[in-house]
Amino acid sequence: MISRLFADRRRLAVLRRIDRPAAAALAIVQAVVAAVGWFAAPVWLAVAIAGQLALGGLAAIYVIGPARADLGLARYAMPSLAGIAATLFGRLIPGGLSLLLVPIVAVLLWSITYLELRIERGTGGRTIGELLLTIIVFTSAAGVLVLFGPQVWPTPLALVAILAVPVALRSAEARGTMGAEAVGQGLLHVLAVIQVGAAAILLNLPISVMAALMALAFYAWGGAVDALRGEASGRSVAVEFGSLMLLGLVVGLLVHRG
Repeated sequence: MISRLFADRRRLAVLRRIDRPAAAALAIVQAVVAAVGWFAAPVWLAVAIAGQLALGGLAAIYVIGPARADLGLARYAMPSLAGIAATLFGRLIPGGLSLLLVPIVAVLLWSITYLELRIERGTGGRTIGELLLTIIVFTSAAGVLVLFGPQVWPTPLALVAILAVPVALRSAEARGTMGAEAVGQGLLHVLAVIQVGAAAILLNLPISVMAALMALAFYAWGGAVDALRGEASGRSVAVEFGSLMLLGLVVGLLVHRG
């Protein structure tokens, strides 16, 4: 009886330290659904993706909470998009090894929602947020390219663009841009990513390199906009981030030839 009482107290202490326990519970369920999608036939993969949309919607409603005009609306799509990206990317990993990654996937999915809560409280997280958005672009692009094959384009690029639009819009809103300007920046952001993806497909690069270059384009474009908004000169931004993209392309070509 006494040991059970102390065990209950320890559980309550742990729960008090977890911000919004529902976020952790939903992340665990999303990770399990993603793992099911890794081994399922395409028709059940579609069911798993639909499940991620529903679970991400619950996370947006019950955890993130009411909309705030100063934070934007794309943040409510992030839990669903992260779950879809995890479901698609896990199919690239060998079966036995992928099961070991389920706890890591749960933590990453929880961190997406937790980061939105931190931003809502004004406690930072911009840099980590941009990195997590870049990871979503990379994993979703790699998963789509493997699922459909780059040779059947433009279908894979179109799907990557659809998944990248809310992510790019979230990146714009995180910079404090709202409304029509945020939509414009998001569409330009996606255009830059798809242009790099098209070039990578035409060069017949490995799928992992294609996805990495698209993620690099996403991160570089967002960094360039941040630098320009910080009153950096256009020439220095073009040299710095243009060199970063050129370096990524050269690495991709070297990997392809190797």
